[in-house]
Amino acid sequence: MKQGIHPEYVECTVRCTCGNTWKTRSTKSEMTVDLCDKCHPFYTGQQKLVDTGGRVQRFSDKFGGAAAAQLKRAEEAKAAKAARAAEEAAAKKAAKEAKAAEKARRAAEYAKRSEAKAVKQAEQAAAEAQAAAETVETAADTEAPAAE
Repeated sequence: MKQGIHPEYVECTVRCTCGNTWKTRSTKSEMTVDLCDKCHPFYTGQQKLVDTGGRVQRFSDKFGGAAAAQLKRAEEAKAAKAARAAEEAAAKKAAKEAKAAEKARRAAEYAKRSEAKAVKQAEQAAAEAQAAAETVETAADTEAPAAE
């Protein structure tokens, strides 16, 4: 340690606001303190617990109904969102049913056209068969007199 640069270390009298005094050593000759071991609530057993409720309870006590109002608004928003989702689902279902009905209508129309086409082809085939039969008959009639 360098000489001459340190404060002098002297005997000190410490006084508490409760009236208790004791001696110790310090760089000051006298000190005053607010609490000591004779008057501090922790050491005297007179300590009171301030924290009786939890954080949520203290928040509710401090802000009153604001927290409840916020929860109510959140629940209403959630209900509105669920209602919108239900409406969207119903609209989607209705669109799907309309699309299915349109598809069924087109299928029925296609079947009707296919049936008409099949009937027409059957009539043509019958007409061709009848024409072929008549041709065979006329050919047979014309060949029969020549063979005699």
